[in-house]
Amino acid sequence: MSDKIVSLTNGVEGLFIKNDRFNTTSISYNFYLPLSEETVAKNALLPFILTASSKEFPDFSALNLKLNKLYGARLDASAEKYGDCQLLRMRISVINDRFTFDSDSLVQSASDMLLGLIFEPNIENDAFTEEDIQREKRKAIEHIKGEMAEKRVYAKNRLISEMYKGDAYGISKCGTVSQVEEITGEALYEAWVNMLKTAFVRVQVIGESLPAKFFESVAERFSEIERENITDHRLCKPTAPAKKVKTVFEKMDIQQGKLVLGFSSDMYGDDDVSLPVMIMCDIFGGGPYSRLFTNVREKMSLCYYCAAGSVRYKGLLTVDSGVEWQNADKAIEAILNQLEIMKKGEFTDFEFESSIKSICDSLKGHYDSQNGIDLWYALKINNNNLYSPEDIIEKIKLITREDVIYAAKGVKLHTIFKLLPKEGPIC
Repeated sequence: MSDKIVSLTNGVEGLFIKNDRFNTTSISYNFYLPLSEETVAKNALLPFILTASSKEFPDFSALNLKLNKLYGARLDASAEKYGDCQLLRMRISVINDRFTFDSDSLVQSASDMLLGLIFEPNIENDAFTEEDIQREKRKAIEHIKGEMAEKRVYAKNRLISEMYKGDAYGISKCGTVSQVEEITGEALYEAWVNMLKTAFVRVQVIGESLPAKFFESVAERFSEIERENITDHRLCKPTAPAKKVKTVFEKMDIQQGKLVLGFSSDMYGDDDVSLPVMIMCDIFGGGPYSRLFTNVREKMSLCYYCAAGSVRYKGLLTVDSGVEWQNADKAIEAILNQLEIMKKGEFTDFEFESSIKSICDSLKGHYDSQNGIDLWYALKINNNNLYSPEDIIEKIKLITREDVIYAAKGVKLHTIFKLLPKEGPIC
Protein backbone atom coordinates (compact mmCIF):
# COMPACT_ATOMS: atom_id res chain seq x y z
CA MET A 1 0.00 0.00 0.00
CA SER A 2 1.05 3.57 -0.59
CA ASP A 3 2.43 5.57 2.34
CA LYS A 4 -0.34 8.08 1.56
CA ILE A 5 -2.79 5.75 3.31
CA VAL A 6 -2.98 6.21 7.07
CA SER A 7 -4.45 3.60 9.42
CA LEU A 8 -6.72 5.51 11.81
CA THR A 9 -8.37 2.86 13.96
CA ASN A 10 -9.83 -0.63 13.63
CA GLY A 11 -11.02 -0.95 10.00
CA VAL A 12 -10.77 2.79 9.28
CA GLU A 13 -8.14 4.39 7.07
CA GLY A 14 -7.45 7.87 5.75
CA LEU A 15 -6.18 8.96 2.35
CA PHE A 16 -5.03 12.45 1.38
CA ILE A 17 -4.51 13.23 -2.31
CA LYS A 18 -2.85 16.59 -2.87
CA ASN A 19 -4.46 18.43 -5.78
CA ASP A 20 -4.31 22.21 -6.07
CA ARG A 21 -6.17 22.42 -9.37
CA PHE A 22 -9.46 23.31 -7.65
CA ASN A 23 -10.46 26.09 -5.26
CA THR A 24 -12.29 23.59 -3.07
CA THR A 25 -11.47 20.57 -0.92
CA SER A 26 -13.44 17.33 -1.14
CA ILE A 27 -13.95 15.17 1.95
CA SER A 28 -15.67 11.80 1.59
CA TYR A 29 -16.59 9.03 4.00
CA ASN A 30 -16.78 5.68 2.20
CA PHE A 31 -18.38 2.70 3.96
CA TYR A 32 -17.93 -0.81 2.50
CA LEU A 33 -20.45 -3.50 3.50
CA PRO A 34 -21.25 -6.99 2.13
CA LEU A 35 -23.96 -7.18 -0.54
CA SER A 36 -26.91 -9.03 0.96
CA GLU A 37 -30.58 -9.37 0.03
CA GLU A 38 -31.53 -8.76 3.65
CA THR A 39 -29.67 -5.45 4.00
CA VAL A 40 -29.16 -3.99 0.50
CA ALA A 41 -32.22 -1.71 0.42
CA LYS A 42 -31.73 -0.42 3.97
CA ASN A 43 -28.03 0.23 3.41
CA ALA A 44 -28.70 2.03 0.13
CA LEU A 45 -31.07 4.41 1.91
CA LEU A 46 -28.56 5.35 4.62
CA PRO A 47 -26.27 7.81 2.74
CA PHE A 48 -29.27 9.83 1.58
CA ILE A 49 -31.14 10.02 4.87
CA LEU A 50 -27.93 10.79 6.80
CA THR A 51 -27.05 13.73 4.54
CA ALA A 52 -30.59 15.18 4.61
CA SER A 53 -30.87 15.98 8.32
CA SER A 54 -29.40 15.31 11.75
CA LYS A 55 -29.96 15.98 15.45
CA GLU A 56 -28.31 19.40 15.05
CA PHE A 57 -29.98 20.13 11.70
CA PRO A 58 -33.42 18.48 11.91
CA ASP A 59 -34.74 19.85 8.61
CA PHE A 60 -33.56 21.02 5.20
CA SER A 61 -33.74 24.70 6.12
CA ALA A 62 -31.39 24.32 9.08
CA LEU A 63 -29.01 22.14 7.09
CA ASN A 64 -29.01 24.51 4.12
CA LEU A 65 -28.33 27.49 6.40
CA LYS A 66 -25.25 25.72 7.78
CA LEU A 67 -24.00 24.91 4.28
CA ASN A 68 -24.42 28.58 3.33
CA LYS A 69 -22.38 29.60 6.37
CA LEU A 70 -19.67 27.29 5.07
CA TYR A 71 -19.47 29.50 1.97
CA GLY A 72 -21.88 27.37 -0.03
CA ALA A 73 -20.47 23.93 0.80
CA ARG A 74 -22.09 21.08 -1.12
CA LEU A 75 -23.24 17.69 0.17
CA ASP A 76 -23.86 14.61 -1.95
CA ALA A 77 -24.43 10.92 -1.37
CA SER A 78 -24.55 7.69 -3.36
CA ALA A 79 -24.81 3.91 -3.04
CA GLU A 80 -22.66 1.83 -5.39
CA LYS A 81 -22.00 -1.84 -6.09
CA TYR A 82 -18.31 -2.62 -5.78
CA GLY A 83 -17.25 -6.22 -6.29
CA ASP A 84 -19.36 -8.23 -3.87
CA CYS A 85 -19.62 -5.21 -1.56
CA GLN A 86 -21.97 -2.29 -1.28
CA LEU A 87 -20.25 1.09 -1.14
CA LEU A 88 -22.05 3.88 0.72
CA ARG A 89 -20.56 7.32 0.01
CA MET A 90 -21.14 10.65 1.73
CA ARG A 91 -19.14 13.65 0.55
CA ILE A 92 -18.85 17.38 1.23
CA SER A 93 -17.05 19.92 -0.95
CA VAL A 94 -15.97 23.20 0.64
CA ILE A 95 -13.94 26.25 -0.42
CA ASN A 96 -10.24 26.17 0.56
CA ASP A 97 -9.20 27.89 3.79
CA ARG A 98 -7.02 30.50 2.07
CA PHE A 99 -10.06 32.06 0.40
CA THR A 100 -11.81 32.86 3.69
CA PHE A 101 -11.33 35.33 6.53
CA ASP A 102 -12.15 32.79 9.24
CA SER A 103 -9.46 31.99 11.81
CA ASP A 104 -10.65 28.38 12.06
CA SER A 105 -10.15 25.87 9.27
CA LEU A 106 -13.21 25.76 7.01
CA VAL A 107 -12.17 22.31 5.77
CA GLN A 108 -12.07 21.01 9.34
CA SER A 109 -15.46 22.61 10.06
CA ALA A 110 -16.97 20.92 6.99
CA SER A 111 -15.54 17.57 8.04
CA ASP A 112 -16.91 18.00 11.56
CA MET A 113 -20.31 18.79 10.09
CA LEU A 114 -20.29 15.67 7.92
CA LEU A 115 -19.15 13.54 10.85
CA GLY A 116 -22.03 14.98 12.87
CA LEU A 117 -24.49 14.01 10.15
CA ILE A 118 -23.10 10.47 10.08
CA PHE A 119 -22.79 9.93 13.84
CA GLU A 120 -25.72 11.96 15.17
CA PRO A 121 -28.70 11.42 12.85
CA ASN A 122 -32.22 12.64 13.36
CA ILE A 123 -33.55 9.70 15.41
CA GLU A 124 -36.19 9.28 18.11
CA ASN A 125 -36.52 6.22 20.37
CA ASP A 126 -33.94 4.23 18.39
CA ALA A 127 -35.68 4.89 15.08
CA PHE A 128 -35.39 7.33 12.21
CA THR A 129 -38.33 9.71 12.05
CA GLU A 130 -41.31 8.72 9.96
CA GLU A 131 -41.19 11.93 7.92
CA ASP A 132 -37.57 11.39 6.90
CA ILE A 133 -38.15 7.68 6.19
CA GLN A 134 -41.14 8.27 3.92
CA ARG A 135 -39.36 11.03 2.00
CA GLU A 136 -36.25 8.96 1.28
CA LYS A 137 -38.24 5.80 0.54
CA ARG A 138 -40.25 7.71 -2.05
CA LYS A 139 -37.06 8.94 -3.72
CA ALA A 140 -35.53 5.45 -3.69
CA ILE A 141 -38.63 3.88 -5.25
CA GLU A 142 -38.69 6.57 -7.95
CA HIS A 143 -35.03 5.79 -8.72
CA ILE A 144 -35.64 2.04 -8.96
CA LYS A 145 -38.71 2.53 -11.18
CA GLY A 146 -36.72 4.96 -13.32
CA GLU A 147 -34.09 2.31 -13.99
CA MET A 148 -36.81 -0.18 -14.86
CA ALA A 149 -38.33 2.33 -17.30
CA GLU A 150 -34.95 2.84 -19.01
CA LYS A 151 -34.94 -0.41 -20.96
CA ARG A 152 -31.23 -0.41 -21.80
CA VAL A 153 -30.39 -0.17 -18.10
CA TYR A 154 -33.11 -2.68 -17.23
CA ALA A 155 -31.79 -5.24 -19.73
CA LYS A 156 -28.23 -4.96 -18.43
CA ASN A 157 -29.44 -5.34 -14.84
CA ARG A 158 -31.50 -8.39 -15.80
CA LEU A 159 -28.46 -10.00 -17.43
CA ILE A 160 -26.44 -9.50 -14.25
CA SER A 161 -29.24 -10.91 -12.08
CA GLU A 162 -29.46 -14.02 -14.29
CA MET A 163 -25.72 -14.44 -14.71
CA TYR A 164 -25.07 -14.22 -10.97
CA LYS A 165 -28.25 -15.80 -9.67
CA GLY A 166 -27.63 -16.85 -6.07
CA ASP A 167 -24.41 -14.80 -5.83
CA ALA A 168 -23.94 -11.44 -4.13
CA TYR A 169 -23.06 -9.67 -7.40
CA GLY A 170 -26.49 -10.50 -8.79
CA ILE A 171 -28.17 -8.29 -6.18
CA SER A 172 -29.35 -4.86 -7.31
CA LYS A 173 -27.32 -2.09 -5.64
CA CYS A 174 -30.47 -0.36 -4.31
CA GLY A 175 -32.70 -3.38 -3.76
CA THR A 176 -36.25 -3.81 -5.06
CA VAL A 177 -39.37 -1.67 -4.67
CA SER A 178 -40.91 -4.18 -2.26
CA GLN A 179 -37.73 -4.26 -0.14
CA VAL A 180 -37.75 -0.46 0.12
CA GLU A 181 -41.46 -0.38 0.98
CA GLU A 182 -40.85 -2.71 3.93
CA ILE A 183 -38.20 -0.49 5.57
CA THR A 184 -39.17 0.90 8.96
CA GLY A 185 -37.52 3.56 11.08
CA GLU A 186 -36.41 0.88 13.56
CA ALA A 187 -34.93 -1.34 10.84
CA LEU A 188 -32.99 1.58 9.34
CA TYR A 189 -31.66 2.48 12.77
CA GLU A 190 -30.32 -1.08 13.14
CA ALA A 191 -28.72 -0.81 9.68
CA TRP A 192 -27.05 2.47 10.70
CA VAL A 193 -25.64 0.93 13.90
CA ASN A 194 -24.38 -2.05 11.91
CA MET A 195 -22.72 0.26 9.35
CA LEU A 196 -20.80 2.15 12.03
CA LYS A 197 -19.74 -1.05 13.78
CA THR A 198 -18.84 -3.37 10.90
CA ALA A 199 -18.16 -1.40 7.69
CA PHE A 200 -14.65 -0.98 6.41
CA VAL A 201 -14.22 2.80 6.15
CA ARG A 202 -11.98 4.99 4.08
CA VAL A 203 -11.95 8.75 4.65
CA GLN A 204 -10.64 10.55 1.56
CA VAL A 205 -9.51 14.16 1.28
CA ILE A 206 -8.78 15.71 -2.13
CA GLY A 207 -7.36 19.24 -1.97
CA GLU A 208 -4.34 21.50 -1.73
CA SER A 209 -3.63 20.84 1.96
CA LEU A 210 -4.73 18.80 4.97
CA PRO A 211 -5.68 20.65 8.16
CA ALA A 212 -3.48 19.96 11.19
CA LYS A 213 -4.48 16.80 13.07
CA PHE A 214 -7.34 16.20 10.61
CA PHE A 215 -7.16 12.41 10.61
CA GLU A 216 -6.53 12.36 14.36
CA SER A 217 -9.93 13.97 14.92
CA VAL A 218 -11.57 11.43 12.62
CA ALA A 219 -9.84 8.54 14.40
CA GLU A 220 -11.01 9.86 17.76
CA ARG A 221 -14.64 9.85 16.61
CA PHE A 222 -14.52 6.30 15.27
CA SER A 223 -12.61 4.99 18.30
CA GLU A 224 -15.67 5.81 20.42
CA ILE A 225 -17.50 2.93 18.68
CA GLU A 226 -17.01 -0.72 19.52
CA ARG A 227 -15.95 -1.82 16.04
CA GLU A 228 -16.16 -5.57 15.33
CA ASN A 229 -16.52 -8.12 12.50
CA ILE A 230 -15.11 -5.56 10.05
CA THR A 231 -16.13 -6.14 6.43
CA ASP A 232 -13.49 -7.57 4.13
CA HIS A 233 -13.59 -4.87 1.44
CA ARG A 234 -11.83 -7.19 -1.02
CA LEU A 235 -14.86 -9.47 -1.20
CA CYS A 236 -15.16 -10.36 -4.89
CA LYS A 237 -15.75 -13.85 -6.20
CA PRO A 238 -14.42 -14.08 -9.79
CA THR A 239 -16.83 -14.99 -12.57
CA ALA A 240 -16.64 -18.73 -13.28
CA PRO A 241 -17.05 -19.89 -16.91
CA ALA A 242 -20.49 -21.30 -17.66
CA LYS A 243 -20.76 -25.07 -18.07
CA LYS A 244 -23.50 -24.33 -20.60
CA VAL A 245 -24.46 -21.00 -22.14
CA LYS A 246 -27.77 -19.80 -20.71
CA THR A 247 -30.30 -17.88 -22.82
CA VAL A 248 -33.08 -15.90 -21.12
CA PHE A 249 -35.72 -13.83 -22.85
CA GLU A 250 -38.46 -11.51 -21.71
CA LYS A 251 -41.26 -9.77 -23.62
CA MET A 252 -42.46 -6.23 -23.04
CA ASP A 253 -44.52 -3.57 -24.73
CA ILE A 254 -41.50 -1.97 -26.44
CA GLN A 255 -40.59 -0.96 -29.99
CA GLN A 256 -36.87 -1.72 -29.95
CA GLY A 257 -35.50 -5.00 -28.63
CA LYS A 258 -32.54 -5.14 -26.25
CA LEU A 259 -29.85 -7.79 -26.47
CA VAL A 260 -27.21 -8.22 -23.75
CA LEU A 261 -24.45 -10.83 -23.74
CA GLY A 262 -22.43 -11.63 -20.63
CA PHE A 263 -18.95 -13.17 -20.78
CA SER A 264 -16.54 -14.53 -18.18
CA SER A 265 -12.85 -13.64 -18.36
CA ASP A 266 -9.89 -15.73 -17.28
CA MET A 267 -7.96 -12.50 -16.64
CA TYR A 268 -9.36 -10.68 -13.62
CA GLY A 269 -8.22 -8.83 -10.52
CA ASP A 270 -6.59 -5.49 -9.82
CA ASP A 271 -4.78 -3.21 -12.24
CA ASP A 272 -1.49 -5.11 -12.02
CA VAL A 273 -3.23 -8.13 -13.54
CA SER A 274 -6.21 -7.14 -15.66
CA LEU A 275 -5.34 -3.98 -17.64
CA PRO A 276 -5.05 -5.87 -20.99
CA VAL A 277 -8.77 -6.68 -20.64
CA MET A 278 -9.50 -2.93 -20.69
CA ILE A 279 -7.74 -2.54 -24.06
CA MET A 280 -9.26 -5.74 -25.45
CA CYS A 281 -12.78 -4.69 -24.44
CA ASP A 282 -12.30 -1.22 -25.95
CA ILE A 283 -11.06 -2.53 -29.31
CA PHE A 284 -13.89 -5.04 -29.28
CA GLY A 285 -16.72 -2.60 -28.52
CA GLY A 286 -15.55 0.75 -27.17
CA GLY A 287 -15.32 3.81 -29.40
CA PRO A 288 -16.28 4.45 -33.04
CA TYR A 289 -13.10 2.63 -34.13
CA SER A 290 -14.17 -0.62 -32.41
CA ARG A 291 -14.98 -3.92 -34.12
CA LEU A 292 -18.60 -3.98 -32.97
CA PHE A 293 -19.30 -0.39 -34.02
CA THR A 294 -17.65 -0.47 -37.43
CA ASN A 295 -18.82 -3.95 -38.40
CA VAL A 296 -21.95 -5.10 -36.53
CA ARG A 297 -23.56 -1.64 -36.37
CA GLU A 298 -22.25 0.24 -39.42
CA LYS A 299 -21.40 -2.34 -42.11
CA MET A 300 -23.98 -5.01 -41.23
CA SER A 301 -26.66 -2.64 -39.82
CA LEU A 302 -27.78 -5.29 -37.34
CA CYS A 303 -28.37 -2.99 -34.38
CA TYR A 304 -28.98 0.61 -33.37
CA TYR A 305 -26.05 0.55 -30.94
CA CYS A 306 -23.58 -2.11 -29.89
CA ALA A 307 -21.10 -1.51 -27.07
CA ALA A 308 -18.87 -3.58 -24.79
CA GLY A 309 -17.93 -2.91 -21.18
CA SER A 310 -16.03 -4.71 -18.45
CA VAL A 311 -15.83 -5.08 -14.70
CA ARG A 312 -12.23 -6.22 -14.58
CA TYR A 313 -11.96 -7.02 -10.91
CA LYS A 314 -14.95 -9.34 -11.28
CA GLY A 315 -13.79 -10.94 -14.55
CA LEU A 316 -16.97 -9.79 -16.33
CA LEU A 317 -17.41 -8.47 -19.86
CA THR A 318 -20.75 -7.44 -21.37
CA VAL A 319 -22.03 -6.44 -24.79
CA ASP A 320 -25.35 -4.62 -25.02
CA SER A 321 -27.21 -3.58 -28.16
CA GLY A 322 -30.55 -2.33 -29.42
CA VAL A 323 -32.00 -4.56 -32.14
CA GLU A 324 -35.05 -5.36 -34.22
CA TRP A 325 -36.30 -8.74 -33.03
CA GLN A 326 -35.77 -10.20 -36.52
CA ASN A 327 -32.05 -9.40 -36.24
CA ALA A 328 -31.39 -10.62 -32.69
CA ASP A 329 -29.89 -14.01 -33.59
CA LYS A 330 -27.91 -12.53 -36.50
CA ALA A 331 -26.52 -9.90 -34.15
CA ILE A 332 -25.45 -12.56 -31.62
CA GLU A 333 -23.65 -14.47 -34.37
CA ALA A 334 -21.94 -11.31 -35.63
CA ILE A 335 -20.85 -10.26 -32.12
CA LEU A 336 -19.35 -13.66 -31.40
CA ASN A 337 -17.61 -13.61 -34.79
CA GLN A 338 -15.94 -10.31 -33.86
CA LEU A 339 -14.79 -11.88 -30.60
CA GLU A 340 -13.16 -14.70 -32.56
CA ILE A 341 -11.39 -12.09 -34.68
CA MET A 342 -10.04 -10.54 -31.47
CA LYS A 343 -8.82 -13.95 -30.30
CA LYS A 344 -7.00 -14.51 -33.60
CA GLY A 345 -5.35 -11.10 -33.37
CA GLU A 346 -6.90 -9.92 -36.64
CA PHE A 347 -7.68 -6.42 -35.36
CA THR A 348 -5.75 -3.63 -37.06
CA ASP A 349 -2.90 -1.48 -35.76
CA PHE A 350 -5.19 1.53 -36.21
CA GLU A 351 -7.80 -0.03 -33.89
CA PHE A 352 -5.13 -0.90 -31.32
CA GLU A 353 -3.51 2.54 -31.37
CA SER A 354 -6.87 4.35 -31.39
CA SER A 355 -7.93 2.39 -28.32
CA ILE A 356 -4.75 3.21 -26.41
CA LYS A 357 -5.15 6.92 -27.17
CA SER A 358 -8.87 6.96 -26.35
CA ILE A 359 -8.43 5.21 -23.00
CA CYS A 360 -5.54 7.48 -22.00
CA ASP A 361 -7.64 10.55 -22.85
CA SER A 362 -10.56 9.13 -20.86
CA LEU A 363 -8.35 8.51 -17.81
CA LYS A 364 -7.19 12.12 -17.89
CA GLY A 365 -10.87 13.08 -17.60
CA HIS A 366 -10.90 11.89 -13.99
CA TYR A 367 -9.01 15.07 -13.13
CA ASP A 368 -11.82 17.27 -14.47
CA SER A 369 -13.65 17.16 -11.13
CA GLN A 370 -12.83 16.42 -7.53
CA ASN A 371 -15.70 13.95 -7.41
CA GLY A 372 -14.12 12.10 -10.34
CA ILE A 373 -10.81 11.84 -8.51
CA ASP A 374 -12.54 10.89 -5.27
CA LEU A 375 -14.60 8.13 -6.88
CA TRP A 376 -11.49 6.84 -8.68
CA TYR A 377 -9.73 6.12 -5.39
CA ALA A 378 -12.89 4.86 -3.66
CA LEU A 379 -13.22 2.23 -6.40
CA LYS A 380 -9.52 1.28 -6.26
CA ILE A 381 -9.50 0.23 -2.63
CA ASN A 382 -8.86 -3.42 -3.55
CA ASN A 383 -5.73 -2.66 -5.56
CA ASN A 384 -2.47 -3.87 -4.08
CA ASN A 385 -0.92 -0.57 -5.19
CA LEU A 386 -2.47 2.89 -5.01
CA TYR A 387 -2.29 3.91 -8.66
CA SER A 388 -3.37 7.32 -9.91
CA PRO A 389 -4.99 7.74 -13.35
CA GLU A 390 -1.57 8.98 -14.58
CA ASP A 391 0.07 5.78 -13.28
CA ILE A 392 -2.46 3.68 -15.20
CA ILE A 393 -1.85 5.71 -18.37
CA GLU A 394 1.85 4.82 -18.21
CA LYS A 395 1.03 1.15 -17.64
CA ILE A 396 -1.41 1.10 -20.58
CA LYS A 397 1.25 2.46 -22.93
CA LEU A 398 3.30 -0.67 -22.20
CA ILE A 399 0.55 -3.13 -23.18
CA THR A 400 1.20 -5.01 -26.43
CA ARG A 401 -0.98 -6.61 -29.09
CA GLU A 402 0.06 -10.01 -27.71
CA ASP A 403 -1.25 -9.02 -24.27
CA VAL A 404 -4.60 -8.08 -25.82
CA ILE A 405 -4.84 -11.33 -27.79
CA TYR A 406 -4.07 -13.32 -24.64
CA ALA A 407 -6.83 -11.46 -22.77
CA ALA A 408 -9.32 -12.10 -25.59
CA LYS A 409 -8.63 -15.84 -25.60
CA GLY A 410 -9.81 -16.05 -21.98
CA VAL A 411 -13.22 -14.48 -22.74
CA LYS A 412 -16.08 -17.01 -22.90
CA LEU A 413 -19.81 -16.53 -23.48
CA HIS A 414 -21.78 -17.13 -20.30
CA THR A 415 -25.37 -15.77 -20.58
CA ILE A 416 -27.59 -14.16 -23.23
CA PHE A 417 -30.51 -11.94 -22.27
CA LYS A 418 -33.11 -10.82 -24.84
CA LEU A 419 -35.74 -8.18 -24.14
CA LEU A 420 -38.14 -8.36 -27.07
CA PRO A 421 -41.39 -6.71 -28.23
CA LYS A 422 -44.60 -8.57 -27.43
CA GLU A 423 -45.45 -9.04 -31.10
CA GLY A 424 -42.24 -10.94 -31.84
CA PRO A 425 -41.98 -14.76 -31.91
CA ILE A 426 -41.09 -16.90 -28.92
CA CYS A 427 -37.31 -17.42 -28.82
